[in-house]
Amino acid sequence: MSWTEITSLVELARAGDRAAYGELVERFRTTVYGIALARLRNAAEAEELTQDVFLHGMRKLPQLRDPNCFAGWLRQITVRMAINRLTRRGPVQGVEPEVLDQAEGRVRGPLESLIGEELKAELHRGLEQLKPLDRATLMAFYLRGRSLKQMSREFETPIGTIKRRLHVARNRLKRKMEGAVAGAEEAGEVMACV
Repeated sequence: MSWTEITSLVELARAGDRAAYGELVERFRTTVYGIALARLRNAAEAEELTQDVFLHGMRKLPQLRDPNCFAGWLRQITVRMAINRLTRRGPVQGVEPEVLDQAEGRVRGPLESLIGEELKAELHRGLEQLKPLDRATLMAFYLRGRSLKQMSREFETPIGTIKRRLHVARNRLKRKMEGAVAGAEEAGEVMACV
């Protein structure tokens, strides 16, 4: 289908010809679906969004100023609606740390369980060594699953500051954890000499 044919279909669809709009849907369906899938990374949601985009496009088609710009206009609608869907979806709901401590992802052997418990305890010790603000920031994001927007409201702080706090707190926790490992290795060397 040539661009002149597409332009004429757009003109007919703007005049109310549903069959012409149906032809446009058939022509651009895979493109819209591809853009939606790239943004949403979920085939079912991308298919649903594709339908929503064409319904929205049909209602807003009279607002399109230049029929030659239909493809770009449809692409912009798809991108905007995908972004809206992602922001409205929100984060995966978090749970309290105690629930996560009890959840098993797969059956582990005794050695894996012991190592996992030690790592978990070491992580909690590292968190306890942090300043309260660093600890609260990390726990809100990683353990309770809060989004940056939710944290911004809870901490009454701009999102940029929340991002910076997360970065700084992660680095501080990393240093605490590395210090604990180095201390344990030194203690092991001393015990080996005794």
